Amino acid sequence: MKLYPIETGKFKLDGGAMFGVVPKTIWSKTNPADENNMCSWSMRCLLIEDNGKLMLVDTGIGDKQSEQFFSHYYLSGDASLQKSIEAAGFSMDDITDVILTHLHFDHCGGAIARNGQDQFRPVFKNATYWSSERHWKWATEPNAREKASFLKENILPIRESGQLKFVERTGDYTSNVFNGIDLLFVDGHTDSMMLPVIHYKEHKLVFMADLLPSTGHIPLPYVMGYDTRPLITLDEKGRFFQKAADEKLVLFLEHDFYNECCTVKHTEKGVRLENAFPLKEIL
Repeated sequence: MKLYPIETGKFKLDGGAMFGVVPKTIWSKTNPADENNMCSWSMRCLLIEDNGKLMLVDTGIGDKQSEQFFSHYYLSGDASLQKSIEAAGFSMDDITDVILTHLHFDHCGGAIARNGQDQFRPVFKNATYWSSERHWKWATEPNAREKASFLKENILPIRESGQLKFVERTGDYTSNVFNGIDLLFVDGHTDSMMLPVIHYKEHKLVFMADLLPSTGHIPLPYVMGYDTRPLITLDEKGRFFQKAADEKLVLFLEHDFYNECCTVKHTEKGVRLENAFPLKEIL
């Protein structure tokens, strides 16, 4: 198995929304904001090469939305999904599977491209796209709070292409879909967010998606205002972090502007950051 971090670009989100009830005087120490209270974030995906498969976890924001839409998010950087995949030595047509942690626009927008004014096509024509039936229903019948994050042009063309498959959720942990990759389901951020747990050499690496956006979110109360069920997130983080500290799990960070990976440890104040490092340190 080989792993490749895939940078798809940077964007900005409101710091208050990203840290919920935590005061700016505290969160700005790890995630400084600009004059508009906006913090910079990554949209970092992960490519997994194993046994003839090339599996991509999440796809970034894409480029098909309007200029007005993108103006709210201050996209920056030279990286793109295609450039990063090609820099790793592959083409878009080499991708065999796309594992979508959830269907918010900054995680799945790159999965579908515009093909004419009102037509869309899968970016990865040879890939199977993976979600869960429960999350798909949640995303295609959205509540008012999340409706602006579930864009139909990002989602519906996946099913229309015939390339969509559902992972069967059996409890909170599924281990019979991919060789060497288990799936952890969590429900606080959005319903049935799917986190790949990758067995790599002597490590277990967990793709954290929005359960842990950055190292700045490690203390338990640091829960995003975007989470639909913050008290469930609090419980999920608490249980996961105990396991992560006990087992020295490597946490791969999708949104952290500064750090690709980290580990956590037990302290008198609870679980805290142990080390932050690039993925290449364990490759």
